[in-house]
Amino acid sequence: MKLRIPEHANIVLGQSHFIKTVEDLFEAMVNALPQIRFGVAFNEASGPCLTRADGNDPELVQAAVEIASAVAAGHFFSVVMREGFPINVLKAIQSVPEVCNIFCATANPVEVIVAETEQGRGVLGVVDGSSPKGVESTEQAQERRDFLRRIGYKR
Repeated sequence: MKLRIPEHANIVLGQSHFIKTVEDLFEAMVNALPQIRFGVAFNEASGPCLTRADGNDPELVQAAVEIASAVAAGHFFSVVMREGFPINVLKAIQSVPEVCNIFCATANPVEVIVAETEQGRGVLGVVDGSSPKGVESTEQAQERRDFLRRIGYKR
């Protein structure tokens, strides 16, 4: 299933295991990067089996809910963000005790591979972006190095 990612947004998709995931992911996001705008949604897998949501940007909260609802797998979470990148928050998300797995962190087009049984739905994996078109040349490798230094990720 193809996901709709809002323009100029990045997503993190993962699996977690407890109702307090939404609150803990909220705290992880603002503690990692206070100016980040985001929405978080988490699908419960027991009890009322609701999609729980939070965030500090209503549009991004709605986008996270739409992604979680479309995937409709228990214990699945989606984070949709702007004014920050996954590289800024990924370690904080991974350190949340409930987080079991990260499927992807990207702004690329994403397709989620979902299995459905009599019990429910589960994520088998994701297709993140496009397949490689070749191996970088020496010139392209230098362009990559220059780009990382220009945006401040390398010295």
